[in-house]
Amino acid sequence: MPKLESELLRTFLAIIDTGSISAGAAKIGRSQSAVSLQVKRLESIIGKPVFERHGRGVVPSPAGEALEPVARHTISLLDASLAQIRSDDLAGTLRIGIPDDRSRTILAGIVAEFSKRHPQVELEVHCAAGAGFAEAVADGRLDLALYEVEAAEPRHEVLSDERTFWVASRFHFPDRLDPLPIALFDRACWWRDVALQTLRRSERNYRIVYSSESVGGVAAAIEAGIAIGLLGEAGIGKEFRILNEPDVFNHMPHSKLVLDQGGLSAGPAGKAMCAAIRQAFGHAALSQNY
Repeated sequence: MPKLESELLRTFLAIIDTGSISAGAAKIGRSQSAVSLQVKRLESIIGKPVFERHGRGVVPSPAGEALEPVARHTISLLDASLAQIRSDDLAGTLRIGIPDDRSRTILAGIVAEFSKRHPQVELEVHCAAGAGFAEAVADGRLDLALYEVEAAEPRHEVLSDERTFWVASRFHFPDRLDPLPIALFDRACWWRDVALQTLRRSERNYRIVYSSESVGGVAAAIEAGIAIGLLGEAGIGKEFRILNEPDVFNHMPHSKLVLDQGGLSAGPAGKAMCAAIRQAFGHAALSQNY
């Protein structure tokens, strides 16, 4: 009797997750022709088509819909078993603070991968604005944390460094209004302080029309055209334009994402997590200050 193979199930799930054979092939690092052959092999084993064409992609057929939960459960069990067998002796609890905005996707992936590799380490992840992370690391409430600063201190390890700019919507012109409508963070942070200091030094009148506790909220207000605001370079897409008015918006500081380590992070689990973070941000941090 034909048997289902895990490789075929992984290919099947990759296609479902991406919506097309070509994208599924790219996800698992195989050629499109090789993946097409695997799909044909899977269908020959099952005796029914597992996909149906839909627009420019594919969707599971009725047989594919029945197979999907079985495939996901099987692959999950296999991966969990392999991780348990290959896991080292790392154990204990590691308390981490990660920002809820910039690099959140990267950091979420780090945490997920770390948990797979070191299942005996209990992770307590605090996802927040990051304004209180430095104090939490200093007094031992967090073992390590990532947050943004204008100027790095000796204990910080800089993971990324990006410029900040005043921006407006490409399709609206709130920067021509008097007073200037401003979007700011509604929490205590150096971004808000720098923005207000810049405006106070200029001769432009301004008023705060929108406040948000997240970068996404500030960006949404700017894109809608109701205000201008301060964003990091990585978050400035085609929908924004950089403001370059002399003596008002120029010479803005850089924002540095730093790794801050407490005393317990020197243990094996902490060192492993720091190594995973460095690797995710390009194998080596911009600077290392121990």
